[in-house]
Amino acid sequence: MKTISQTLNLVSDGLPFFQAEWPAPANVKTLVSTRNGGVSQAPYSSLNVGGHVGDRPENVARNREIVQATVPVPPAYLNQTHSSIVLPAADVPGSTPEADASFDRTGRAACAVMTADCLPVLFCDRAGTVVAAAHAGWRGLAGGILQNTVAAMQADPGEIMVYLGPAIGPDAFEVGEDVREAFCRLHSSAENAFEGIGGGKYLADIYTLARQTLRREGVNLIYGGTHCTVLERDTFFSYRRDGQTGRMVSMIWLEKPAGEAVHKPCLPPCIENVDKQDKPFKRRRKNKMPKKQANLKHPHHNGKHLFQTA
Repeated sequence: MKTISQTLNLVSDGLPFFQAEWPAPANVKTLVSTRNGGVSQAPYSSLNVGGHVGDRPENVARNREIVQATVPVPPAYLNQTHSSIVLPAADVPGSTPEADASFDRTGRAACAVMTADCLPVLFCDRAGTVVAAAHAGWRGLAGGILQNTVAAMQADPGEIMVYLGPAIGPDAFEVGEDVREAFCRLHSSAENAFEGIGGGKYLADIYTLARQTLRREGVNLIYGGTHCTVLERDTFFSYRRDGQTGRMVSMIWLEKPAGEAVHKPCLPPCIENVDKQDKPFKRRRKNKMPKKQANLKHPHHNGKHLFQTA
C-alpha cells in the first residue's frame, strides 16, 4: 500500500537530495536538495544553503560542504535578485555575482539556483552538450529570465529539455491584481494560470506560467512541476509559509568523460556579494516591461514579501 507521500508524489521524509525525473542524457547530472540532512537550527533546520537569510555562517558553510560532497565540480552560487541576467557558470565559482541563471558547456561547474518557493528550472539539450539553471519567481518569469536562459544556451529550442523543480503550488500561491496584470497584459493566455478567489485576489499557477513561456520559445520537452513547497512542510523550505527560513538548491552539471581532469571544487563564500565586473548575458526582449516594474527590488531589500516568493 502506498503512503500518503507516495500517493501525492511527495519526496520521502528525511532525504537530503533527489534527482530530476526526466529522460536527460546520461552525462547530465542533477541534484535538488530538501530541507533535511544539514546542521542548521530552527528556523533554518536543517540543510539551509542560503548565506543571506540570517543563519549562522559556519552552519551554511557546513551545509554547502554536505551538498558539495555529492557534486564533483564547484557550484555556481549566484546573488539572486529576480533579474533576467544569465551568466556562464564556469566564471562564477569563487565569487557570487548578481544574476538569476547560469549555463555551462565546459563541465567545470554546476549551475545552481537557491529557492524557497520560487521556481527552480533546470535545462539541458538532448545531445548533452549544454546545461542551465534559472531562478524563476513571478518577477523573473514576467521579466524574461526563461527566455534569456534559452537564448544563452544557443541550442535548438526543439532539442532543449526542461525540469521544473519544487516551487509554491497553485493551491497556495495567492497573489494580487498586479501579478496577474504583469502576465496577462503581455499574453492573454496567461489568464488560464489565475483563479479568482474574490477581493481582488487570485491563486496563481507558477508551473503553468513557466510552461506557457517555454512553449512560446519553442521548448516543448517539459517535465516536473508536481511539488508544492508550502504544503510539503517536512520536505521543503517555504518563504511564503514561514517568512524567516532557509533555502534549497537545485543544481545541474555535465559529467566529464572518464579519465578527463576535473577541477578541484572550491567552496564559494556563504555571504552573497555582487561583482560589478561580470559581463552578463542579457537579451533585449520584444515586450519590455514598464520601467517601474522591470526594476522591482528583491523582497529582502524592503522587508516586504506580499506576493513575492524567494
